[in-house]
Amino acid sequence: MNLSVEEAAEAEEQFKRIKELGQQEREIVEGLPEDIEVTKLLSTDYVMSEVEELSLISKKYSINATEARKMLNIFPKEYIIHDQTIPELVKKMRNNRRELKGTLRENMTKAIDVVIDGYSEHLEKSIDSLHWLSPYKTPFKQMRFSEKDLHKLSKMKDIESRRGVVDSLCKYWEAELDRSNMAYCKEYSVLSKKMSGAKKEFRQCLKAIHTQTLNKSKKERQLEFIEATITKHQGITAKGIHEKMPVDMFHITNANIISKSIKKLEVACHEGSYYKVPSLIKKNIWAYTAAFIDSDGYITLDRNMNPRVGLVATGERGKVFMKEMHKSIGFGRMHLDQKSPQDTRLINRLNFYSQADVSELLTKCLPHFRLKQGNAELLLELIRMKKSYKKSDWYKGRCDEIFKLMKWENHKDHVGFDWLKEGIYLDDIQKYKDNCKMSVMDELENVGGILA
Repeated sequence: MNLSVEEAAEAEEQFKRIKELGQQEREIVEGLPEDIEVTKLLSTDYVMSEVEELSLISKKYSINATEARKMLNIFPKEYIIHDQTIPELVKKMRNNRRELKGTLRENMTKAIDVVIDGYSEHLEKSIDSLHWLSPYKTPFKQMRFSEKDLHKLSKMKDIESRRGVVDSLCKYWEAELDRSNMAYCKEYSVLSKKMSGAKKEFRQCLKAIHTQTLNKSKKERQLEFIEATITKHQGITAKGIHEKMPVDMFHITNANIISKSIKKLEVACHEGSYYKVPSLIKKNIWAYTAAFIDSDGYITLDRNMNPRVGLVATGERGKVFMKEMHKSIGFGRMHLDQKSPQDTRLINRLNFYSQADVSELLTKCLPHFRLKQGNAELLLELIRMKKSYKKSDWYKGRCDEIFKLMKWENHKDHVGFDWLKEGIYLDDIQKYKDNCKMSVMDELENVGGILA
């Protein structure tokens, strides 16, 4: 498969995100003390096991082991573009460049350079994330290794395995320092042989990690392969999974066995196609729903002051996710396979209309919202007002304010939005916010009476 210039440009653009890996790492440890410097803390003169690292971090910053583990597990994820690893992508881009001339060839060369630079930075970040290995970066970078080898090293937890790797690196480093600026002689040859032996020891340490992985049963490895394949190829069939299996698995299974095995995984099925369901749906449906509404949903109200909340997804995969979420949430109304205005992929919606459903949904999702928390609070205030305070003298005026605040929340990031058309003056927004009636309703209910 050759890549077109457009695909190469897309790959170039996507891979620029590697330069923002630092931000990803900061998100992983979000919520922990800001003054924590894990690398500095773990930069000691001796190699520690993961258990010792967790204990040291926990004692130093008075946190539990779970929080400490989050600080250690910051190994960057592998980057896949067009279902290919970066080395594979670069190789195909170079092959494709041979067929190009002039400006197209120059553009392809620039794209290749960006990908290589980004990948080099990605590898540097990966090495630095291995706290026990980073002090020995100089000799390590002279070893033959790939990104998969770095993933193996990130799985190395026990002290014996880590010390084996460090010992081979130190042997190589010492021999290299002794050999530097030395004229070719018998001692030079001895040191070179020692360096080669250290490299072999390093490769043997990596091979031992691979052997440990292979100790898993065939069924465990088969389930891992099935789950990874579905995650990578959403909508794949059991037959498609079987065709992608390595030879040792292919001959001992079939599509029917795979279909039965999939039932043990967190996988959704739609008309024979399988989709990986985000684990957060099962672990915390309200956190996932809040995140979904933030990105691909809406919280609003119509001109009759009726609350409306909805989630939107497109295509077959979107339909599966909507069904899973409807099943997990337990209420709401499904609208599947609706035509889009642009006549593109079919739209699938999970909508919430009744005040009871909207109130329950937003109350449970409220702590997890990041973008639409203001919208949710406005609807919860409105529903509470409509339930018990319709006859209050402030009800109608506050409804008008809530309508304008909802408009502002939904369009505040839209440059050039015509606020005057909606009768909204931006100078009044803060006044409307300060006029929230939640505290007033709390006081009225605390004294035991709901005023008409």
